[in-house]
Amino acid sequence: MDISIERLQVTDVEGLYKFELENRAFFEEMVPTRGDDYYNPEIFRRRHEALLEEQGQGGSCFYLIKDKDSSILGRINLVDIDEFHKIGHLGYRVGQEYTGKGIANKALKLLIERVAAEDIKQIKAKTTTNNIASQRVLEKNGFERIATSSEEFEMKGQKLSFVYYALTISPY
Repeated sequence: MDISIERLQVTDVEGLYKFELENRAFFEEMVPTRGDDYYNPEIFRRRHEALLEEQGQGGSCFYLIKDKDSSILGRINLVDIDEFHKIGHLGYRVGQEYTGKGIANKALKLLIERVAAEDIKQIKAKTTTNNIASQRVLEKNGFERIATSSEEFEMKGQKLSFVYYALTISPY
């Protein structure tokens, strides 16, 4: 499947809200919930505006993963960018209908290419111990496992920890 990553825009709010709502239960199987407020349409709209403002200030880059018809398949972000050290923190999620199709892998490749051109030197990521698919995506894209947290938390009756990764980007 051909995909692209496109910077988050004002006009994406409705499609993104629908995507998040449709995939809420699926996402909450792998990551802690964002809470009920996140899914309130007015609060979602305000949060969307705040993300656009943050992106405009250069501290974060928010992308939507889209297919050739511009349907939203997922999100991929680089946040908390340290401009001095050229380090950003990765986050991504792919809708349930699109998992297992290589979309996260392709989107991450595209993001790495884009941020390397913008002089990012390192990308850090974390996932949960139960999210094996995410760990595979990171490792396929050259991320190295740095550590597993000794602190556990409970989610959906399961004891989990965070697994930390990093990718050092070589100059072209």
